[in-house]
Amino acid sequence: MARKLAVIGAGLMGSGIAQVSAQAGWDVVLRDVTDEALTRGTDGIKASYEKFVSKGKLAADDAEAALGRITATTDLDAVADADIVVEAVFEKLEIKHEIFRTLDKLVRDDAVLASNTSAIPITKIAAVTERPERVVGAHFFSPVPMMQLCELVRGYKTSDETLARAKEFAESVGKTCIVVNRDVAGFVTTRLISALVVEAAKLYESGVATAEDIDIACKLGFGHAMGPLATADLTGVDILLHATSNIYTESQDEKFAPPELMRRMVDAGDIGRKSGQGFYKH
Repeated sequence: MARKLAVIGAGLMGSGIAQVSAQAGWDVVLRDVTDEALTRGTDGIKASYEKFVSKGKLAADDAEAALGRITATTDLDAVADADIVVEAVFEKLEIKHEIFRTLDKLVRDDAVLASNTSAIPITKIAAVTERPERVVGAHFFSPVPMMQLCELVRGYKTSDETLARAKEFAESVGKTCIVVNRDVAGFVTTRLISALVVEAAKLYESGVATAEDIDIACKLGFGHAMGPLATADLTGVDILLHATSNIYTESQDEKFAPPELMRRMVDAGDIGRKSGQGFYKH
């Protein structure tokens, strides 16, 4: 298998995907629109490698070699010879459309175009390209170096070959894949966590139980590593509000209608760990 990967977006997800891929021997082009974003991304990768080295989980030479396989650039043309392109930008369909239209003109005919979206139907993203059969969902989980799962999503026109190549890539960087055969908004994982977070937020909003007790119930009653409200704070209440709203718009299923409390929290800037306040104080 050829080993040239392009990652579009050097945020937390994009830099994480670049990190695990370079460590697994892929040559990686990491592209973002500003030098500042690229510096932030590559500094994060460097720090993560150093942490693995200090814990004895990665040899210093291997970390250095992996860093050497990552090229950071603001030039989108650098994707031209990539075998696989993974888009990891903000969850807004218009932005993804703009990127996929451009990628469609730049990449090789046999390249696989993957999106790391967690909630937007792949068919909608693929529709702006001339090669919808070569577009697939490859939803990695944060933090990418630690989380084992990759959710592969078949769009309405995704070919078996494209799905197989995406699976081969994800497994080559150490991930276990699940396949989503029907392109429903939110796929499997985002639908499950959204339904749980929405219900947990409603229970909290109506005073049924405290945030702590709702989370303890899920941890001790269901064996979850982290409760839904703590998960919302970690992921970002704004991100989950966006995801649940997307799924609700697509499905019109009431269980995904985000409660008013989540909207007000986002309006007030209480979006979780990154702002210091969400369902918990951080």
